[in-house]
Amino acid sequence: MSGIGENLKAAGEFGPFQRRLVLFSLPPCLSLAFHQFCQLFMVVDVPHYCNTDWIRAVGPNLTEEEQLNLTLPRDADGEYEQCSMYSPVDWDLDSIMAYGLNATEKCSNGWVYPTAQQPSLLTEFDLVCDRKNLNDISQSVYMLGMFLGAMIFGLLSDRFGRRPVLLISILLEGLFGVAIALVPHFYVYLIREISHIDGFESLFFTATEWVGVSYRPQAVLLSHCCFAAGQMILAGLSYGIPNWRLLQIVGSAPIFILFLFIWLSKMQCSVCESFNSPCCGSPALLVWFHVPWDMVKMLSEEVNIVFTHSCSLHLVLLCSVFRFVNSLVYYGLSLNVTNFGLDIYLTQLAFGAVEIPGRVGCIFMLQWFGRKKSQGGFLLLSGLVCLILTVIPEGEQPVVITVLATIGKFTASASFSSAYVYTAELFPTIIRQSGVSLCSMVARVAGIIAPLILLLEQYHQAIPMAIYGGTTVLGGLLCFLLPETRGVELADGTEGDQPTAVVSDWQTSCCLLLVRR
Repeated sequence: MSGIGENLKAAGEFGPFQRRLVLFSLPPCLSLAFHQFCQLFMVVDVPHYCNTDWIRAVGPNLTEEEQLNLTLPRDADGEYEQCSMYSPVDWDLDSIMAYGLNATEKCSNGWVYPTAQQPSLLTEFDLVCDRKNLNDISQSVYMLGMFLGAMIFGLLSDRFGRRPVLLISILLEGLFGVAIALVPHFYVYLIREISHIDGFESLFFTATEWVGVSYRPQAVLLSHCCFAAGQMILAGLSYGIPNWRLLQIVGSAPIFILFLFIWLSKMQCSVCESFNSPCCGSPALLVWFHVPWDMVKMLSEEVNIVFTHSCSLHLVLLCSVFRFVNSLVYYGLSLNVTNFGLDIYLTQLAFGAVEIPGRVGCIFMLQWFGRKKSQGGFLLLSGLVCLILTVIPEGEQPVVITVLATIGKFTASASFSSAYVYTAELFPTIIRQSGVSLCSMVARVAGIIAPLILLLEQYHQAIPMAIYGGTTVLGGLLCFLLPETRGVELADGTEGDQPTAVVSDWQTSCCLLLVRR
């Protein structure tokens, strides 16, 4: 057992100090869920049509219906076109009414939203027609910010310590989260999205490092379930606060409460000592306040081992594939919540609710059926659900579509959690951190790509789900090429052809969820 582990066991593995620290790690999970998915409720599609006030110059007494009838073409269903209008002319009103207008063009003077009650991101920045793609691009930019943040804050926390980096992350998240509610232009909004350099994982690691091994499963599962609860809370908040700017403030401002962590961190080991035991004052536990720069050098050496050892490279490639498709299908379903046909608030609530049993239940599935079968099975089910959704015509059977999507979200969430266990078990100790980190980076790339795939819907509504489903089925099948790790001891080096891992006890399996970076 390491020195830190021995000190924790002597001082108390889950005393009052650790409980408070774990408690501080939960709000970021709620906040992360809010910021990842809140835009879905800020860009809900509403009826709209081109602004044709130009005709008011020659017909100021026209009724609204007369104006629309004269200036807007109709589609095959007899409804006014939403993205085109008749080209303005220099005729008098009598000529327009007598001869009508024929030439059409795209909206050139903005749009009108007759049913909009509260300002939304869509209505304020006109994210419709040709600008509709900006919504999905914005989601991708947000994921890019998270990807960059994981790398930047990871290195900074190793160099300068986790406490200062964490506090900077909290400050930036709170400031940018509130400031976005004041942005005057959508491109300023995009800048804020990429500025979301997430460093909250540092708090999660800080909490779990202080908790003893036997209590880490509870801490890990609690954080996963809080992320799911955050999605459920988002559904309620967005339903009760239709104004997107107010919603952004309400969802972001509570982050500043985490600055109470400054008080907690200043207590340092003296707090732990007073709550638990004097043994906790050991300098070994100060590692979370400052990790030497040599750790970064050691990490680079591990990466070199990963790419020079053929067996390790084989594991990295296969694990990266199934982590990639897992993230792709998870975010593909999550970000498509507005297109399933039922009320988006109820759908979001269901999506958050099914994650809790999915993430908890995966631990038992790993024990009952093994790692390989569980991971591959979860991915296959998620992919098959997406493929089934492609054959259901758009707008038909909304209940069936939503139920299938919820099942897909359940299996994708279970796969997400089990992937942390499986990948951590597959890699030998000498390169475990680097191997899992590389796979996690690949998964974040999938998070960046997932919203962009939704842009292909303009060519055919089934294309995105076909991509999500097809790639996930392939990834699920590739999982069966990996070795089974249930009941196998953790490998320490890169010797042999089976760098497999792990434990038979479900609690130890759950502990390996800690290897997330």
